Amino acid sequence: MSQQLTHNESIFSKKTFPVTLVCDNIVFQPNIGSLFRIAEAFGVSEIIFVGEDIALTPRKINRTSRSTHNMVKHQVIEKTEDAINLITQTDSHIVALEITDKSIPLTKAQFSSDKPIVLIAGSEISGISESFLNVAHQAVHIEMFGDNSSMNVVQAVGIALYDITSKIG
Repeated sequence: MSQQLTHNESIFSKKTFPVTLVCDNIVFQPNIGSLFRIAEAFGVSEIIFVGEDIALTPRKINRTSRSTHNMVKHQVIEKTEDAINLITQTDSHIVALEITDKSIPLTKAQFSSDKPIVLIAGSEISGISESFLNVAHQAVHIEMFGDNSSMNVVQAVGIALYDITSKIG
């Protein structure tokens, strides 16, 4: 019979990947906390929150982050243009996690460990802004098989990070 392991007994080794998660106007505090938690679990190098109304209130995000907001490097950039300037100055592969007329299934996307990756996730209401879509080198989507064409941003980011880190790992 199997025995459940505690956090301290887990068999996982810590690793950081050259992945930056850009959160385009994601404002719902439980989602922000959960994004910290999933980013820490997948060894994301940094999270960049973009928007004017991003409140990183520890009391409100800690419930879902489980204190990972203290572990993951992060910053808030109010203006989209400033964030775009920052990510385009690096030699990174910029990936938009969005269903578009040119997006490809995430499972068919190729990622290389030779180049850092910037993964852009969009607002809970309107997705990724056109400004970010215009600078992305590629757009990827998660194939779904029900009537709904979208899922919660945290679940989508978790699936994307699993796929990306598996491919570059």
